[in-house]
Amino acid sequence: MVFSRSILSLILVIVATFLVSCGSPTTAKVPETYTTAQIEQIHEYAPDILTLRDRMDRELQTLIQRRDWINVSNFIHGPLGELRLKMTYVSRNLLPQDQQKARDKTRDLFDHLVKIYQAAQDGNYQRATLNYREALTDIDTFLQLVPQPSAEQPQPLESEA
Repeated sequence: MVFSRSILSLILVIVATFLVSCGSPTTAKVPETYTTAQIEQIHEYAPDILTLRDRMDRELQTLIQRRDWINVSNFIHGPLGELRLKMTYVSRNLLPQDQQKARDKTRDLFDHLVKIYQAAQDGNYQRATLNYREALTDIDTFLQLVPQPSAEQPQPLESEA
């Protein structure tokens, strides 16, 4: 009788161990919403990206049309030099499913800016224009990943801004 209890206890231990080891641990899921800190970080840099995009649309386009290659190069290295940094700050604070696409668009943008710079060095108007359009598309796609301010978030008053 003692022997059968020992065997029964051993079988129960084996079954319990098996059941526990087959169970999957619950993993914490990353929330699919933005925290207040992420929104603040994103909205600190997103307006600067939009401003630089608008400057590209006005200034860089005009410089390319005038074939002012020296100032095209200066504009790419000057005002657009900080664009990558700002886009990287925003990318880090996006939702996980958007981060890789944002990094890819940032990389694509800078590939196109390098090509514009090379076209300026060669005096190649068509290549500069083509890559300029592609660069604007990259920024626009990137900005679509940025969450828009919601109506619930307090907006600064005109006098505070």
